[in-house]
Formats: sequence, structure tokens, C-alpha cells
Amino acid sequence: MANSPLVTTRWLRDRLGDKNIKPVDGSLHMPAAKRDAAAEFDAGHIPGAVFFDIDAHSDKTASAPHTLQSGADFANTARALGIGSDDIVIVYDHSDFRTGARVWWNFHVMGHCQVYVLDGGMAKWLAEGHPVETGNPAVDSDNAAPVEAHYNPAQYRTVQDVLALTKSGAEQLVDARAAKRFEGSVAEPRPGLNAGHIPGARNLPFGNLYHSDGTMLPEAALKAAIKAAGIDMNRPIVTSCGSGVTACILKLAFAQLGKQDVAIYDGSWTEWASNPELPFETGPAK
Repeated sequence: MANSPLVTTRWLRDRLGDKNIKPVDGSLHMPAAKRDAAAEFDAGHIPGAVFFDIDAHSDKTASAPHTLQSGADFANTARALGIGSDDIVIVYDHSDFRTGARVWWNFHVMGHCQVYVLDGGMAKWLAEGHPVETGNPAVDSDNAAPVEAHYNPAQYRTVQDVLALTKSGAEQLVDARAAKRFEGSVAEPRPGLNAGHIPGARNLPFGNLYHSDGTMLPEAALKAAIKAAGIDMNRPIVTSCGSGVTACILKLAFAQLGKQDVAIYDGSWTEWASNPELPFETGPAK
């Protein structure tokens, strides 16, 4: 566990009820799915879990969706969820987009090092017959040692940062979207956005990193997928996607391989393609 950002369903099952183990449901669904993550949480979740609403716990003043909160706001979010500085946070999801990785990064970028992702998520938990509970659990937000957020700017990139790297090549930009979206051969799900990708980006679709049961590929297969995408593991990386969610899956996969010099372009394609003055490309990565 210490060297991996992932934990197994068995590991969590054996520790349910431990005082400092805090399961967190980080599910988020695209509007087209017509699924209500909060309602699904109430209908059944891992015992002791709390629900982290990615949309609600974001910077509402930002133009792009899901934007990272300030350190102070994040500390308040953790406190409201009953999560303290000494707790071991185990994030999971029941989403096709493995959105637990985004919540993992939210904690990680704020300096909460004891945060992990449940490999296989809720789907694997249910398939194996592990227990669930229903309802919205009461949260004790007064007895936990307050989280002191220590924001790490090395893990975050702005649109200005990314524009600069398209010219300098100082960091590799890697896009987590499906190949057809990256190439611009299909329309973007968000109306009004150009289709294509940021100039110079490589494409590593997040779905290529998982088994059919939602567990992450073994290290050798991850390395093969990364090599096939033309990514150099010896150089720093910035990941992006549609709106900063699945970009975090790539960071999680790189962390599984021990690579830490990986930042997230939080605004991602939604922010980039909303600005007609910014350049973009179509077709496969060059």
C-alpha cells in the first residue's frame, strides 16, 4: 500500500470500521447518462462512506467546470465530511469515467498524503458481495483533527502555463480523452466547443489503462500503453481531458509507476476550446 496509490477491495473489507479509515464516494456522471450520483449513494454505499460531490466542492467563481477549490475551501469541505488530518482516505466511485481519481487528486494536491483509490471501485465491491449501507450517514465534523491544506502548485497548470508549453515543449501534454475526440472526428459532448486537441499533445485514452472489471492494468501493461502513445517517462508531464476529471486518471496511473512529476491542466479542453484565440489541431498526434 505504501508505494501504490491503489488499495484492493479485500484490503478495505478487512479494515471496515477502523477509526481512521474513511471511505469516500467520488462518483460523477455525464448529464447524458441521466444518473444521480448522490441518489445512488443514498441507495447503497460502502459502510462508513461519505459522498464527495465534485461539482459542489469546486471553485464556483471559475468559468470551467470542476475547478479546484482554494486551500481554505478544501479544508472546510474535508471538515464538513468528517475527514481529519490523520485519516486514511479511500476514494471509490461507481462511474464509467473512474471519477474517484479526481477526488484522489483533490486531496493529494492539497497535501493530504494518506489518500488512495479503491481498485475496481464500487462495481467490483458489489460483484464480490461485500456489504453496503443505505441512507445519508451522520457526519461527526467536530472530533476530527482539522485538515490543514498545503496546496502544491507543482501539480497544477493554468491555461497560460499550457499555452507556454505548446511553444517551449518544456513538458509533455497528454490528453486522456478517447481517440476520436482527440482527433476531432466526432463532436464534443459540450455544445459550442471545437473538436480536436491542444497542439503538440499526445493521446492516452484513460480507458486503455483498465481491465474490464475496472481494475488498473499491471505495471508492464501500463508501461506498454504509455510507450505506444509516444510518451517519455523521463520527462515531466501535464495531463488534460475534457474538464479536468479523467486527466487525474492518467496522473493516478503514472503514480502507480512511481512517476510524480505530473501536473493537471484543470481547465482542460472545455476551457481551451472556449477561447477562439487559442490554437488547436485535429487528427492523430504528430
